[in-house]
Amino acid sequence: MISPAERARITFRMERWRSIFGGIIETAGNTFLLLIATRVFDLGPWAKALIAAGTSVGLLISPLVVNTARGLGWAPSRAVSTLLALGGLGCLTVTLLPHPIVYTAGCVFALLTSTCAIPLMTQIYHDNYPSEQRGRLYSSAFMARIGSAMIFAWIGGQILDSTPMPGANPAASSGAGMERWRWMTAIFAIAYLAAAAAVRRIPTRSLDTGSAIHPLQGLRFVREDPVFRNALMAWMLMGFANLAMLPIRVEYLGNPRHGLGLNAPQIAWLTLVIPNAARWIMSPVWGRLFDRMNFFRLRVTLNAGFAIGIATFFMSETPVGLVVGAIFYGISTAGGDVAWGLWVTKVAPPEHVTDYMAVHTFSTGIRGVLAPLCAFQAVQSLAPATMGWIAAAMIVAACGLLIPEIRAADARKQ
Repeated sequence: MISPAERARITFRMERWRSIFGGIIETAGNTFLLLIATRVFDLGPWAKALIAAGTSVGLLISPLVVNTARGLGWAPSRAVSTLLALGGLGCLTVTLLPHPIVYTAGCVFALLTSTCAIPLMTQIYHDNYPSEQRGRLYSSAFMARIGSAMIFAWIGGQILDSTPMPGANPAASSGAGMERWRWMTAIFAIAYLAAAAAVRRIPTRSLDTGSAIHPLQGLRFVREDPVFRNALMAWMLMGFANLAMLPIRVEYLGNPRHGLGLNAPQIAWLTLVIPNAARWIMSPVWGRLFDRMNFFRLRVTLNAGFAIGIATFFMSETPVGLVVGAIFYGISTAGGDVAWGLWVTKVAPPEHVTDYMAVHTFSTGIRGVLAPLCAFQAVQSLAPATMGWIAAAMIVAACGLLIPEIRAADARKQ
């Protein structure tokens, strides 16, 4: 029998290794796969929206994944490891079969495998980390992910720097350009497989098979728990705005139609390197605040940072404005990483942490699928700056929904 202290130590060590490879995978979903879609395959708005929504599709099906793992009697680590290995096979398929349809489908499949098992990881954190140190340990491991993403963002930008411009036919592209983007997808495949190997070694107990009724069984908690319901509503507004603008950053910077037309290294700096540098610096701060601060007050603070970052980034075409917006986005994302991944441990009964998280990821998946689809259609007729202001207004509205929860928490302290 492994002691709680030893279980936490092993989990933290393996989670740091998983985070290193997870940082590489993160750059795929946030920037590089979309950049390849634009510069190599010249995909249309629907295909790019599908790729941008790939991680959200994973969140959408996460209740089914949790239910399947329960039904099979699998430990969370085994289920997560299997899914990551499948993601690696998806990237490998994209590398070997360079066709627009294969590329789109393969990217969506790989990205969804990296997110559909998040509720299972949350259960691991709940079971293996002491409650008073959960935020600190989570953010400390996440720093490895941020650092890895920051370093690989620069490397990936250099690799793709000679990739063909929009309109190029991949079959007729230069051998060097094709070879370079294939290097990227091959690296992503290796990262998935390495992450799978790391998480497989985390000690976990099997999920309770007796509670596997149907995939959306946790939705009853939305009706029964008003605090959980109100938080989900606020997160829906804020998350839709943020997820809509996330892929538009690449479109705004990289598509000459919007007047910027930056190259791959410049886009990587503004969407990955600079935000991740801010995330890396602020991640331990937000982790400690999560352990000590009222969650809803923390969420409102983060929302304000996201609103400022989005408005600043899209209202400016100057390097200074873009950098300031990227910094604000990175600072807020650092706190969002911790809050998004652990907040249900603050409100859910211990035996229902996985169910609460599955509902949370399911709702995130809904907005994550719809937001890019709406955004890539809207950007055909609206300026990115206008979309940025709309998104900022939605985030401010989300803050308003959380004010009653903050007041209720303050009243309970009196």
